[in-house]
Amino acid sequence: MTTGASPRDIILIVDDSPETLGFLTDALEQSGFSVLIATSGAAALSIVDRITPDMILMDAIMPNMDGFETCRRLKSNSAVAAVPVVFMTGLTETEHVVHALESGGVDYLTKPINIDELRARIRVHLANARSAQSARVALDAAGRHLLAVSQTGSIRWSTPQATRLVASATGSDAGLDQIAAEIGLWMNNRNRPGFASGAPFVVGAGQSEGRGEGLQLAYLGAVGADEFLFRLMAVSGATDTERLRQSFGLTQRESDVLLWIAKGKSNRDIGDILGLSSRTVNKHLEQIYVKLGVENRASAAVKAAGVLHAG
Repeated sequence: MTTGASPRDIILIVDDSPETLGFLTDALEQSGFSVLIATSGAAALSIVDRITPDMILMDAIMPNMDGFETCRRLKSNSAVAAVPVVFMTGLTETEHVVHALESGGVDYLTKPINIDELRARIRVHLANARSAQSARVALDAAGRHLLAVSQTGSIRWSTPQATRLVASATGSDAGLDQIAAEIGLWMNNRNRPGFASGAPFVVGAGQSEGRGEGLQLAYLGAVGADEFLFRLMAVSGATDTERLRQSFGLTQRESDVLLWIAKGKSNRDIGDILGLSSRTVNKHLEQIYVKLGVENRASAAVKAAGVLHAG
C-alpha cells in the first residue's frame, strides 16, 4: 500500500551501514518511492550530478566526509540546493541538531528509525518542497528579478530573470558568484544596532569608482529557516544618466535605456536589466531616436558616447 507517493518521488539514502540501507530501502519501496543509495558522501555527490532526487535522507556520522559536510556541498550545487535533506542520527545533543540544521538540513530523525514517523516526515517535506518550487515557477513566469541567499550569503536560488540580469549587468555568466561575497557582508551586518536593513544597497561593478553602477538589492524578508529573499534592479552611474538626460531632454527611463545602448547591450539585455518588456524598450528607443535626431541605435550610441566621454 502506498502513502501518496508519485512515480517521480525519488529518495536518496546516504548511509555507510548496509543494514540501515537495506531496511530503509525495503520500507520506502513498499511505500511507493523510488530509492537511490549512496554509502558515502562522495558517492552521494556523484549521484546528484546525474540524478536529482526529491529528498535526501542523510546519515550524520560517516567516515571520511560526514553528513554535515556532505550536506553543505550538496547545498552549494544549485541543481539540488532546494532538495530537502533530513538527517538520521543517533546523536541527540543540541549542538549536533543545530549543526545538522546549520549545514542545510530541514529536519532530523534519531536512530533507530521509526518507519511510520519517517513516512510522515517525508510526506510533509515533499509537500513543502513542491509548494516552494511552485512559488518559484510562478515568480519565474511573472518575470520577477528575485534571488534567495543563506545566512552566509551563498546563493540558494534565483529566478532566470535575476540570473540574466546579473549576467548582463556584470558582463559575466559567473556574476551570481561574484556578488555573493558582497551579499554575505551585508548579511553579517544586518543585525547590528542602527544598521538600515530595509534600505536598498548596491553590489557589483563600478562602486570602487564611486559611480554607483551595479545592482541594487532590496531585502524582502526571510522565506525559510535559512533563506532570505532579495529583489534586484540594475542601477547605472547617476552622473552618466543625468548627463544624458540633460543633454538630450530625455526622461529618466529613456536615459537609462540610452546608457545601456552606449554600453553595447542588446534590447533583450536592456529589458532584463531594467525589468522592461522588449516592446517597452522599443518604444523608448523610438523616442530616443527622435530626441537625438538619429535613425538607428548605432548612431544613438555614438552620440551618447560623445556626451559621456566628454565628461
